[in-house]
Amino acid sequence: MKSTSLKIAASLVVASVAFGASANECSTGKTLADGMLTIATGNPAYYPWVIDDAPESGQGFEAAVAYAVADKMGYDKAHVSWVRTSFDGAIQPGAKNFDFNLQQFSILPERAEVVDFSVPYYTTTKAVVVTTANGKQDTPASLSGVKSLKFGAGAGLSAATFLESAVKPEQSTLLYDDVANTVAALQANQVDAVIFDLPTALFVTAVQMDNGKILGQFPTDVNDSPDHFGMVFAKGNPLKSCVDTALAEMKSDGTMVAIEDKWLASGAGVPVIDMSK
Repeated sequence: MKSTSLKIAASLVVASVAFGASANECSTGKTLADGMLTIATGNPAYYPWVIDDAPESGQGFEAAVAYAVADKMGYDKAHVSWVRTSFDGAIQPGAKNFDFNLQQFSILPERAEVVDFSVPYYTTTKAVVVTTANGKQDTPASLSGVKSLKFGAGAGLSAATFLESAVKPEQSTLLYDDVANTVAALQANQVDAVIFDLPTALFVTAVQMDNGKILGQFPTDVNDSPDHFGMVFAKGNPLKSCVDTALAEMKSDGTMVAIEDKWLASGAGVPVIDMSK
């Protein structure tokens, strides 16, 4: 029995070493610096993507995803370095100072002409933001509860279209020029609620409002035109296939779901709106 246990343990060690070698082999000669993975984020990087503008902490959704990808590729934290870029600069053609960059880049055909994208690591969903100043925070997180609210939304943005197609509120939606004016309308009690994609809702309630609360998030499958976020690479970067493989593994083994849940869902106290009630 002891001999059998030793053989099993030895085989597990060999398998583990083989996996590590395979993960490193994929990226050998493909990174900017040998043995290092250089990852870029915004300057500054905001909540909930990165906590306290410190991606090296691994705190925040994108910081956690980046380190999980690195781990799948065989890089521990000591072999990950961070750089900062502007959003627009990262999606311009030409050489990059990063191996990959993640700062909520929507995968769009026109962008894909000059940079490469990974497979999506996040698909957006919509969320309802209310204020505790008028008691609407007690509205049930259900379709019937949400329908009773008077909404504000950005004119020409997907939120207004989503409201009319998926929610059909009982009162007409008021339209505003931008996010700032929409938030101001909520704080001035011109509307009961506003609708944003979930990450924007998290940022607004954490940074821009003292009395903001996310009433709930809609199921992903309700949104017929979600944004898909992908990591950005220089055009033709062979590292893309390694990152795509790592992301696929994270989705299949539950790593991605756990990270999303911690930073964007239950860990942030955001219930899912019940569309059957």
